[in-house]
Amino acid sequence: MTVMAGGSSERDARTGVDVLHVDMDCFYAAVEISDDPSLRNKPVIVGGTGPRGVVASCSYEARAKGVRSAMAMAEARRRCPEAVVLAGSHGRYGEVSARLNAIFRRYTPVVESIALDEAYLDVSGSHRLFGSSHDIAVAVRETIRDELGLQCSVGIGSSKLIAKLASEAAKPRTTATGPQPGRGIVVVAPDREIEFLHPLPVSELAGVGPRTADQLSRLGIHTIGELARIDQGLLCRAVGRAAGVQLHALASGRDDRPVVAHRTVKSIGHEETFPSDEYDGCRLRQEVLRLVDSVATRMRVAEVEGRTVTLKVRFGDFATITRSHSLPGNFLSSSEMAQLCCSLLDSVELSGGVRLIGVSVSSLEPRGSGRGRQLGLLDPSGEVEGGALDTAVGAIRDRYGADALATAALVASRRAGRAGNGDVPVGAVSHDRRAGGRAARGR
Repeated sequence: MTVMAGGSSERDARTGVDVLHVDMDCFYAAVEISDDPSLRNKPVIVGGTGPRGVVASCSYEARAKGVRSAMAMAEARRRCPEAVVLAGSHGRYGEVSARLNAIFRRYTPVVESIALDEAYLDVSGSHRLFGSSHDIAVAVRETIRDELGLQCSVGIGSSKLIAKLASEAAKPRTTATGPQPGRGIVVVAPDREIEFLHPLPVSELAGVGPRTADQLSRLGIHTIGELARIDQGLLCRAVGRAAGVQLHALASGRDDRPVVAHRTVKSIGHEETFPSDEYDGCRLRQEVLRLVDSVATRMRVAEVEGRTVTLKVRFGDFATITRSHSLPGNFLSSSEMAQLCCSLLDSVELSGGVRLIGVSVSSLEPRGSGRGRQLGLLDPSGEVEGGALDTAVGAIRDRYGADALATAALVASRRAGRAGNGDVPVGAVSHDRRAGGRAARGR
């Protein structure tokens, strides 16, 4: 593989190598290790801790033992019995993600966040201030390391496709003897894109999941180069016209998708899978409160409001139902969201046992966009006070950490050891000790 290691801003501008893909390394696990340095150099797994749990993230020490994201937690524990397993705190990850995006925006306003731990940056207008694309990547990595104590990998190319694949090539690697440092930054020059792209496995392309990979394998296609050389008509007959046209273009290095500074978030939600079917209505209400708290935190970080709340319930036999309620204007506080969700839960027959429960908010729009409801001077609902309380809680959590403050019902459930037993991201608080520790350190 040939990469361009750097260059002047004039060279970057001429070659159009202006798209950066920044991908955090083992994000959830890395945040946990940053918060608790005693975990450093240990195998750490973040995910659902119950028998139905799934791995959300793991350190490279755990990956060296064969643990991977989306693996069943039971299998992960079998492969790495010495691992430190944490339920995780999605609120904390959202807090760090907000700080991460603020760092990106110091270097360019054109930032497209595609997950808590990764984003595209268009730096075409930033060269005069910050130098070449490579210089900007170096500055971003150093700022993230110095201010957040975290590591990231950066890919640089002329398109999202190349930048994304380059960031993967820049990442650390796992070996039988442990993690090996990666390049950190990989820059692919436009005249080297095909040389870089074609040897890669076809599964590296977005849109090629296990099923599509199997279909392509039956056609004798295993690398991106082989995909680029196949007749497009044959490809479309195998995987469908829309997918075939898109995959053939990507395999040929054609990707004209722009970096979009403000992606529209359609909904924000969280789900929890219980370790065993849950029959206790009080326990389910506590879980709904925890999920609402997590969703509200993410909405605050994303600076959005919504007016439709949806409760999802999956029963022990895997039958799944949803219940929704929409308001004429946006929710005024998390307590209003919680009341509506609990009312929706009360309308569901739970005697059959609940396997999974979820809460989401949709009909989202930027905060303060004008769809809030007009209240009377003597509003009986108390939601004005509730909104002010949410703002105050958010400020405290920003300063002292996501776990610094919670409702009495949630604190009681944590102390009972009930939270965080299923799938993640869950928005769960894994350890009450962390709130006190952050407050003591003034974080």
